[in-house]
Amino acid sequence: MFRRDFIQRLTVGGIGGAAVTGAIRANDLKTVTYRVKGFTCVTCAVGLETMLQREKGITSVKASYPKATVIIRFDPELIAENSLKGFIAEMGFSVEEIQSN
Repeated sequence: MFRRDFIQRLTVGGIGGAAVTGAIRANDLKTVTYRVKGFTCVTCAVGLETMLQREKGITSVKASYPKATVIIRFDPELIAENSLKGFIAEMGFSVEEIQSN
């Protein structure tokens, strides 16, 4: 059931990231690495990556099914880290921070 809901959310919105407006300086960005629980296949990782890339303030995402991780680079002035965790939870996964800078 979860898998069907996740894939439906992914396909209903179409593929493609949201454009980040305005100039963002690299020094203003933050990178976090999370261990993700709940990946059952490569599609889960790719889907989470695609959904996160649509969120305003996220500049890059790299999810890995074999490593069960996601690395997110974002502008903390546009999106809060707690929002990232909440969004990932809404997609049906749980996360644990393993690195932040």
